[in-house]
Amino acid sequence: MNSPQLSLSRRLRKSPFETRSHVGATSASVYNHVVLPTVYESLEADYWHLREHVQIWDVACQVQVEVRGPDALKFVEFLTPRDVSKCVPGQCIYAPLLDEHAGVVNDPIILCLSTDRYWLSISDSDVLLWAKGLAVGGGFDVEVHDPDVFPLSLQGPKSETLLSRLIAEPVEDIRFFRFIHTRIDGIDLVVARTGWSGQGGFELYLSKATEGERLWDIVVEAGADLNLRSGCPNLIDRIETGLLSHGNDVTLANNPIESGLNRFFKMGKTADYLGKQALEKIVAEGTAQQFVRLVFSGDPIANPREYYPLSVSGTAELGQVTSVIYSPRLGHNVGLGYVPASATAVGTSVTLSLPSGTVSGNIADKDWHTEPTQ
Repeated sequence: MNSPQLSLSRRLRKSPFETRSHVGATSASVYNHVVLPTVYESLEADYWHLREHVQIWDVACQVQVEVRGPDALKFVEFLTPRDVSKCVPGQCIYAPLLDEHAGVVNDPIILCLSTDRYWLSISDSDVLLWAKGLAVGGGFDVEVHDPDVFPLSLQGPKSETLLSRLIAEPVEDIRFFRFIHTRIDGIDLVVARTGWSGQGGFELYLSKATEGERLWDIVVEAGADLNLRSGCPNLIDRIETGLLSHGNDVTLANNPIESGLNRFFKMGKTADYLGKQALEKIVAEGTAQQFVRLVFSGDPIANPREYYPLSVSGTAELGQVTSVIYSPRLGHNVGLGYVPASATAVGTSVTLSLPSGTVSGNIADKDWHTEPTQ
């Protein structure tokens, strides 16, 4: 069955790279009210190219929420259990944002531009109005707004070589989850060593939308001999890397403990934050389920439009698969999902229920060493 074609209008935000990034894309989705290409040649061909070369991604959909003012640090601290006070200018941190019940509102990368100015580079949920409401209701002396900043991503093993041709600064000096202010042919940019892939790369934050097409063309010309292609976040690479997708693998109904996001923060943060009491209660009582990696045998499994139910050996409780795809590199299906907290051991047998029948599998370790049950 063919999917309906996207209908574009002013209701959807426009990426400044749209006239370039939409060329050659064979499918797309909407992310933060922006059209996001999802496949170019094919999911598998895009995957292998990403692992071997370098791609240019239009990720203007990573909308920025700027927090500026005397209470900027205090307010950003209020949004997350992560200790933001240790984040210095030029540093990025990954941090879950929580509601009053400790549900995960979003999981942005927070960029510290200065101690009174932060960008929240958000995943797919509407953070701006939520944050504005909290700021006004809490009496924080801050301005919360959309700064109209548009990220362009270079991902893949040749991304460092490509970027070194474009900026004057030594690329090797940009450490992981750090950023610099620089220029490419007179275009002001923030360049961070970050990106939504497991292959390494950089994100170029453009503040002047009118320079979008020129920036794209400059990058493409510089990478012509590196087999640079247009690309996008790849589903196979994302799942293999274990990158959670907000709205798929973690939602407002999930807390950061069961979702495994607690590895990014420590309990006992001094500063107050929304959902603190709820989160402390969850930690004290434990969670009913836990996020895990999964492997499955058999034919390639389509990524779910809704959760796939999962039965786990040794328990009557059901789990669920939130993301799954066939890995051509590993030779079997790999997935992400939740299982009862009492049955998370690597190697535990699971059975996945699909519309076409059942498939056997196992809980895997973070390196996918566990082979699926045949």
